[in-house]
Amino acid sequence: MIETSDLSVKIGETTILNAVNASFPTGVVTALVGPNGAGKSTLLAAVGRLLPWERGEVLLDGAPVADMGHREFALKTAILRQDQHIAPRLRVRDLVTFGRFPHTWGRPGREDERIVDEAMARLELETLSSRFLDTLSGGQRQRARIAMALAQATDVLLLDEPLNALDVNHARGVMHIAKEEAAKGRTVVLVLHDLSVAAVHADHIVALRNGNLFAQGPVRQMISTDMLSRLYEAPIDVIEYDGRRIVLTH
Repeated sequence: MIETSDLSVKIGETTILNAVNASFPTGVVTALVGPNGAGKSTLLAAVGRLLPWERGEVLLDGAPVADMGHREFALKTAILRQDQHIAPRLRVRDLVTFGRFPHTWGRPGREDERIVDEAMARLELETLSSRFLDTLSGGQRQRARIAMALAQATDVLLLDEPLNALDVNHARGVMHIAKEEAAKGRTVVLVLHDLSVAAVHADHIVALRNGNLFAQGPVRQMISTDMLSRLYEAPIDVIEYDGRRIVLTH
């Protein structure tokens, strides 16, 4: 489980997160939602130790992540960022293999190769293995980046808008992978903008607004007409169809 305690982040003179107390349970998929500029990506980056925080702390299974060494933390936590810059003349398989670096220090063995093969297969990348990243579509590159995070084989998987550039079929596949990873006892957190996807595939919701924790709880409690209308300050309807919740805007 990941917990944040009074977590506050400033960039320059601007407060991005203000004393956020959030919980991300183990063994479930947590969707991090909220309006643009709410602080979702900042919270994910702070939890992943990619941004310093002004005050507060982040706990992983009760231990402060600030006290962990870089390699220890990398063996526990994988993060996919929106703005991750990767050399374009890198081949797909080499990129995915980078996910094994905390384990191998650049010397992958047979087991590492097997894990890379498995990650690539799950993201349907086998036929793209030798392609350079700059020859791929945006969705293909996104799948390669997700495979790299999977290959890291960590207890915690943090994915910032993983569905960006993906078609309907591959977006569905990524959400199924997230559920599979959670079922293995991992902590899986995704920043999502599609609330209907969150309603179907997530188990837990953490909602931010204006850098503050707005609410958190089980998906059926959080994905409701009243809750979402207040969160986004807009008229939103939640209907049920065939046992699933669908989010509609006016």
